[in-house]
This record gives sequence, structure tokens and C-alpha cells, in this order.
Amino acid sequence: QVQLVESGGGLVQPGGSLRLSCAVSGIIFRFYAMHWYHQAPGKERESVASISSDGATNYADSVKGRFTISRDNANNRVDLQMNSLKPEDTAVYYCRIPSVSWGQGTQVTVSS
Repeated sequence: QVQLVESGGGLVQPGGSLRLSCAVSGIIFRFYAMHWYHQAPGKERESVASISSDGATNYADSVKGRFTISRDNANNRVDLQMNSLKPEDTAVYYCRIPSVSWGQGTQVTVSS
């Protein structure tokens, strides 16, 4: 059974940083691309960043230069380093393996 478990969310002031992690089990992690999505209240879930099995990355325009996605194949984990956070980054953040599974999400709130 594939499981994705996110952690690292919380409350942070504008301009602050958070690091999200997604622990993956039940699958040969290194073979799969990994994605981070977010969903703000009343809005659709949308892609934030992705990383391919060979480490190529892609970012939504809204987070380029502020967020960094990385993967640790030895520990079956994908991280999202979020810097210079803005109130509009407030959302539930999910990790995903396309066509396989989603995590349960972790709340990120950016507020003073």
C-alpha cells in the first residue's frame, strides 16, 4: 500500500520560511516523479512544484525563486523549502505521485 505523509506545516509570519517534507512508503520511490500541490480556501488544488525521477525541477510562476523542491532517494522523501512566504501562500499543501496517490495534506498559514 502506497502511503505519503506530509509534515512541517504551521503558522509563519510574512517573509518567513518553512520546510515541508513528504515521507513515501510502499513504492520504489526513485522511479517516480513527485509533485507538491496547494489548495487555498475556496480555490482549486494547483501544482506548486515537481521533481522528476532524475532530479529535473519545475515550478509555478508564483513560487519561482522562493520555493525549492528536492528529493532524497535514500530516505524516500521529497521536501519543499519555502522562503519569503506571502499571505497568499496560505493553503493546505499536498504531495502527490501522479496517477498513484496523494498525501493527506499539511496546513501552511502565513499571517502576522
